[in-house]
Amino acid sequence: MQEQEQAIQLNKTRRLATGLLLTMAVLFVVSRLLQPRYHYLSFVSAFAEAAMVGALADWFAVTALFRSPLGLPIPHTAIIPRNKDRIGDSLSNFLEHNFITQEVIREELRAIDFSGAAASWLSQPENSRSVSRQVVRSVPSLLKVVEDEDVRQFMQNRLSSALENTKFAPILAEILTVLVASGHHRALFHHMIGLAARALEHNKPYIRWKIHEHSPRWMPKAFDEKLYVRLLEAVQSTLDEMRDEDSEWQTRFQNLANEFIEQLRTSPEYEAKIDAVLGDILNHPLVRDYTLHVWHDVKSRLIADAVSPDSQMRAKLDQAVSAFANELLRDQKVQKKLNQWIRIFATETIVGRREDIADLVSRVIRKWDAETMSRKLELHVGKDLQYIRINGTIVGGLVGLVLHAITLLLWSSGA
Repeated sequence: MQEQEQAIQLNKTRRLATGLLLTMAVLFVVSRLLQPRYHYLSFVSAFAEAAMVGALADWFAVTALFRSPLGLPIPHTAIIPRNKDRIGDSLSNFLEHNFITQEVIREELRAIDFSGAAASWLSQPENSRSVSRQVVRSVPSLLKVVEDEDVRQFMQNRLSSALENTKFAPILAEILTVLVASGHHRALFHHMIGLAARALEHNKPYIRWKIHEHSPRWMPKAFDEKLYVRLLEAVQSTLDEMRDEDSEWQTRFQNLANEFIEQLRTSPEYEAKIDAVLGDILNHPLVRDYTLHVWHDVKSRLIADAVSPDSQMRAKLDQAVSAFANELLRDQKVQKKLNQWIRIFATETIVGRREDIADLVSRVIRKWDAETMSRKLELHVGKDLQYIRINGTIVGGLVGLVLHAITLLLWSSGA
């Protein structure tokens, strides 16, 4: 649409310049024919003649920029088509070293309040809602694009990486140290004794049966019964002894706990065993299936909320965006820092890529054919160049008129 408008303006100005040339030609012929009768028409004839010369000279100069005048292979014409690549390289070099520089970019960005403008725009409720709505609306599409297996693999890799870089044995040792210092290991010991006592109580018939089953057939049943009673008494006595706070069993358990804690702190074997256990757990099919199940549940909930008219995600995001914008509007120091960071980032990014940006100009111009290059440039500057023709016609005529007047003065003074 812009090129069409430029072509219309160019043709209009070109017709005006050409029409002015034709007018000067008609005026020259008419004035020459009537000059013998009206001598003052010599001034008109001199004006028209010089105007035609100026118009034709400027027409040749303007036309020679874009094509060969009248299609004749005149040297140093069709300058732009013949030098298209060199012009592109020169334009690229000029752009790189005169426009895309630290000084120019920094100065242009200095007057722009990026953070203030963004905060002011986002502080408007309709704008923050629009942003939140657009972000949440894109969530289902993004989630549908993501492959479930890729997400599962990503979660498992991240978890494995985090666990790989974490030493669990020292952590477990510190936890156990705190528990032992607080006496929780004694509660555990007593709980284990209680479990053993209840197991003994519930399994008395089974113990009696096992004793009778493994005793010789010739042995009296009364002997088996006495063995059973004594065994239960011995076990029960041992359990009672273990409950005593000052018993040797308590001391042994305390020493075992301290020894285990020390090994957790220092032994690489324990660390390797813990890592192996964690690795087996993470690679177990149940864990993989559970990871997928968690992801499916999260995805379905996010999609359902995103498409809901009363989306909580959209409401929370709207509140967060609005609160951030209002807080940023009130904090001038943060705005200044953000603007400075944006200017530095933008300047470094643009200047750092200036060779690529300039090279883009050169490459695009090289891809254009000569006719396209000439047409585009002529559409952009051709209208102004046609005014050169018009000015050349008028200025040439005035110069011719002045020279004719000087000639007459010299001739009359000589006479």
